[in-house]
Amino acid sequence: MIYGKYIKRLLDILLSLMGIIILSPLLLVLAVLVRCKLGSPILFRQERPGKDEKIFTLCKFRTMTDKKDKEGKLLPDSERLTGFGKLLRATSLDELPELFNILKGDMSIIGPRPLLVSYLPYYTQEERLRHTVRPGLTGLAQVSGRNFIDWDRRLEKDVEYVKGLSLGMDIRVLWLTVKTVLGHRDEVAEDTHAVEGNFAQIRKQRLEETGSLKLKS
Repeated sequence: MIYGKYIKRLLDILLSLMGIIILSPLLLVLAVLVRCKLGSPILFRQERPGKDEKIFTLCKFRTMTDKKDKEGKLLPDSERLTGFGKLLRATSLDELPELFNILKGDMSIIGPRPLLVSYLPYYTQEERLRHTVRPGLTGLAQVSGRNFIDWDRRLEKDVEYVKGLSLGMDIRVLWLTVKTVLGHRDEVAEDTHAVEGNFAQIRKQRLEETGSLKLKS
């Protein structure tokens, strides 16, 4: 398909470059605020699987402190997430550095969100279709109630996106993302554990109990 093969990547380059240039003052201000309020490093970096399961380093503004207990262990996420960090997540401003991932070619504006590397062994063959395209800054699962639907449904949405990939689909997801962010709803908030818990643990348990990664109907 011409759009998926050529036009989509061209649009990603143009839009991410425009975004970086236009938002550069905001990126600078946010970087200073993160450094002052949350410390260093300014960016949160983590390896994620991209297109064809190739591993890349995702970059976001950090949203948590490095506070530790008396034994030197990091405190729970809920205790390290500050009000400022919550604001960055609620407005999706913490995601802005991913524009550089998009410009580089690791990601796309629209696509399945890149999840954790540790999840790779636990996808079904159908769900692995999510890795046949570049992961996105936002995607169909994010605007379909990401934090309020279970993992099976979320991954179904990723596969639905891949199978229906088109300019119309991308415009629809982009429009719904804008509405969601401006409405300060939680669907697009980064949440690697969803409402069920850790995906790898859930699928591992399912495999042990049923011998299959699929949910039996």
